[in-house]
This record gives sequence, C-alpha cells and structure tokens, in this order.
Amino acid sequence: MKILIKNIKQLLQVRDNPVQKVSGADMRSLPLLEDAFLLVEGDRIADYGKMTDLPDTQADEVIDASGRVVLPTWCDSHTHIVYAGNREQEFVDRINGLTYEEIANRGGGILNSAKKLQDTPEDELYEQSAKRLEEVIALGTGAVEIKSGYGLTADAELKMLRVVKKLRAHYGIPVKATFLGAHAIPAAYKSDREGYIDLIINEMIPAVAQEGLAEYVDVFCEKGYFTTEETEAILEAGKAFGLIPKIHVNQFHAIGGVQTGVKYNALSVDHLEVMRDEDIEALKGTETIPVALPSCSYFLSIPYTPARQMIDAGLPLALATDYNPGSTPSGNMNFVVATACIKMKITPEEAINAATINGAYAMGLSDTHGSISRGKKANLIITKEVPGYAYLPYAFGSNHIEQVMINGNIN
Repeated sequence: MKILIKNIKQLLQVRDNPVQKVSGADMRSLPLLEDAFLLVEGDRIADYGKMTDLPDTQADEVIDASGRVVLPTWCDSHTHIVYAGNREQEFVDRINGLTYEEIANRGGGILNSAKKLQDTPEDELYEQSAKRLEEVIALGTGAVEIKSGYGLTADAELKMLRVVKKLRAHYGIPVKATFLGAHAIPAAYKSDREGYIDLIINEMIPAVAQEGLAEYVDVFCEKGYFTTEETEAILEAGKAFGLIPKIHVNQFHAIGGVQTGVKYNALSVDHLEVMRDEDIEALKGTETIPVALPSCSYFLSIPYTPARQMIDAGLPLALATDYNPGSTPSGNMNFVVATACIKMKITPEEAINAATINGAYAMGLSDTHGSISRGKKANLIITKEVPGYAYLPYAFGSNHIEQVMINGNIN
C-alpha cells in the first residue's frame, strides 16, 4: 500500500540524517520543507521532498494536504493511563483550599486510586484504559509510556502491567511499560516502610521481570514518599533484572533525586518543577533527559519546570502529559505543547522538538519515531488548514488535527 501526501504547506521535523535527541540552542531549529510531498509505503516513510521534485509514482491513495501542516505524531513519555475511576472530589477539595499534600495525608491521592484499582476487575480496568488510549491517539499521540503505581500490592501492580501489555497488543502504537511500585507507601505498610520496600525489591520486581511486563523501573523520589537512599535500593534491584531507570524527581522539593537519576544512568528524570543550579549542572553531559509535565503544573497550580533556564544551559528537554487521575486528568499533548510555550516561555520550535524527537528519546524510540526520516514509522499528524505551525500552540483551545496516521493507516 502506497499513500502519497501532496501539496503539504509545511512538513515539520524533516531529518535526512536522524538524531537521537536535540539539546540547548539546537532545540530552536525545527527543520521543515514548504510545499512538500511525503510518500508512505506500508508502515514506513519511504520518501519526501519539495513538490517540484515529486517523482513519478503510482500511489494507491493520494491525500491533498493543501494549506495543512504534517508532522510526526507526539511521543508522550510519561503517563499513568491505566487507572480506575476518577478523583473529581479531590479536585473540588483543592478548590476549597486543601493542598495536594494535605489530601494525600488524609488517605486521598495515590492511595485513593490504589483502593479503587485493587477493587476493579482486570477486564474492566482494561476497558477504561483503552478508552483513554483511543482518545490520546485521536489527539495525535503515536507513542506512549504507561506506568503502574496505582496498585501498591503485588497482585494489583501485576494486574496494571498486564493491562498495559494488552493495550500494546491491541493498538498499533508503541506502548512502553514502566513498573512504579514505589509510587507511595500503602496504608497497610504505614508503620513498616522497610517491609514495603522489601516487598518491591524481593517480590514485585522479580515477578515483573519473570513475566516480562516492564522495560523501565520508576520511583517517586520526593519528600513524604521515597528518599534518595530508598530510591537507590529500588533502582539497583530493578537494574539487576534488566529494568532501565526512569524516575519522578523535584516535583515539590529538591532532595537530590536528579543526582540519583544521573548516578544510575536513568533514561529520564521527570517533573522538575523545582530545580536548583546544582540539579541543572548534574544533568550536563549525561545521557539522562529531563522531562517536563506542564499540564500537571497547570492543574495543581504549582510552579512550572524552568525550561528556559534548562535549555539555555545546554540541556535537552522532553514534554509529556503525566496523564493520571489526580494531578493531570488529560492526555492532550497539543495542550502540553501550547502550555509549554505560554507558561514556560519556550518557542514553538523548542516545544515541538520536545514533544516529538526528544519524547521519542525518553522512551528509547529515536530510531523509529519522532522525526520525518526515511525508514521511520509512518506515524503522522495532518492538521486542518492553518496559517503555519506556530498557530498550533497559539490557538491553544482548538483541535487543529484533521487526520492521524498510525503505521501508514489513517486512524
């Protein structure tokens, strides 16, 4: 099956020589072609170029993209899509003056979601999660990472990861799985932290590895959750079973989590709403990519990741949604890109790079996703008619997507 997309107003993120990620000043460069074509064969990008150079080709389908922007689908490297129910009452509680931490301290937050998930049958959990995944694909996401962490028992954590595995099997996009048993200390272990950490290390991680249910191991390294020492022990155990570290750090407090991530060669360190100069310095020259979650800051009214400072210091940056029931009940990467521009003061070029090629890097997918390059997967967004790509974050309240292509098929 050959599909020709012709008369493309702007073809974004065109890289003849693919890169793994872009950093610092290079993030301001978003390579593009105007008045372009793109040829898809099977599930791959076969060719592209200026319309004046369009070769004579017999396509099975021709899409006229006049006035439209075409770009790679978003790569969302941090989500918690598999969860049960919702936490709308906590949303109201916060409006009425309670903080996120106060809600958590009285049994809300992650522990609330854990109770709901433990009581939800696996098939029902799958159905709820599949609807969310379908929604984000329609919004232009073509690769996603999904974490466990709302189980907090061995059985419930494995149940979550089995749901992730089913999602991967039923939907055509890459779905990366992360084991996040260290999301919070469950109520049953409130007086026995060491006992729960022992459960994670000696029971949960081996079981996850035995079933091949995750590629990554994650920890919520934060005051009131897991210390840096506890984080190190869990990452060490995960690495022994071949799990690659990715960790939550610096959401509310800077306690050395960034340095822990770098020490264990984490693929990414995520959140980073609170960043010290020494945290930025620690990331320089490493393979660990910082990931910002601006819609979490928006929803919780907490500080935004200092993206401008980080990029100006030469760091790469990825953007992700943090889609979850408590702090970001949205998987809309278009809103993430717009919010990063509006609230974090990064340019449209930087934001699109952060949400495509750098998001792919944060999931180990740079070789197949995140740019318009020959041989990469044909996962594409075709917009409605727009003046240009900067209009996408500018007109933040509108849905600019006309079509989403996954593996060469219009979704």
